[in-house]
Amino acid sequence: MDKRPVNPWTWQDRYGYSQAWRVERPEAFVFLAGQGPVSPEGELVGESDFEAQVRQTFENMQAVLSEAGASLDSLVKLTVYLTDIGRLRDYGRIRAELLPGHPPASTAVEVAALALPGMMVEVEAVAVV
Repeated sequence: MDKRPVNPWTWQDRYGYSQAWRVERPEAFVFLAGQGPVSPEGELVGESDFEAQVRQTFENMQAVLSEAGASLDSLVKLTVYLTDIGRLRDYGRIRAELLPGHPPASTAVEVAALALPGMMVEVEAVAVV
């Protein structure tokens, strides 16, 4: 499989953003349901701690991807749901740390609430293997 970012402009580089990814001959796709800051026991992690919630969310994504035979490097599309869009830069900083290199194509959406009280972030994703 060969994948490469598609960015016809340069402005997105300032924001850690990719317009699209072109994927040649993937063996498989993995579609992740929304993952959030939830422990293996189903409890909220990081009450009132946005960074802890983002990190737990990506740990959960890694666990699901690993079970599917993929990794965080396999991600090509993310949709992040935030209860406060003002936290988007914080999310982007943490995501860039956890996913170095060209970022997946992404969409950010502000929502009034998520599945669990106190949950501030949820991320759904598409990966290719």
